[in-house]
Amino acid sequence: MPSFDVVSEYDRHEMTNAVDQANRELDTRYDFRGVEAYFELEEGRVVLAAENEGQLEQMAMMLRTSLGKRKLDMRVLGQAEASKAGKQVKRTYPLQAGIETAKAKSMVKKIKDSKIKVQAQIQGDQVRVTGKKRDDLQEVMQLLRGDESFGIPLQFNNFRD
Repeated sequence: MPSFDVVSEYDRHEMTNAVDQANRELDTRYDFRGVEAYFELEEGRVVLAAENEGQLEQMAMMLRTSLGKRKLDMRVLGQAEASKAGKQVKRTYPLQAGIETAKAKSMVKKIKDSKIKVQAQIQGDQVRVTGKKRDDLQEVMQLLRGDESFGIPLQFNNFRD
């Protein structure tokens, strides 16, 4: 019986490349000469540090640009948390990986409400969709791709016939 998994994840290597690319752009920008500012990729989050809020806004735009160049979805960046330490201002973006239970439940409900003849079940931080016909599974993929209300990037893995 054909099936696939709906997951939300990001390519760690491409994320590292995007942060490195943003750091290189930061070094070449004239408006950041002599300014102590940097991007840092930590486990599960990206940290932006600069001397004031205006510079942080510019850095956030640089990060989004480099994510776009690397074909990473901008929604992988969570809600920013701001903090101030000494003369530096920091903004931390958590990286979203995995589907939260509430969002997974709303996905399953949306699939069931569509009346497509498939079964959807939550398995940890992913949703497994199973059906008799491959066309039904592809219809579910289109349904989920078209819905922006989940607010997370979705990928479809382990498609099996």
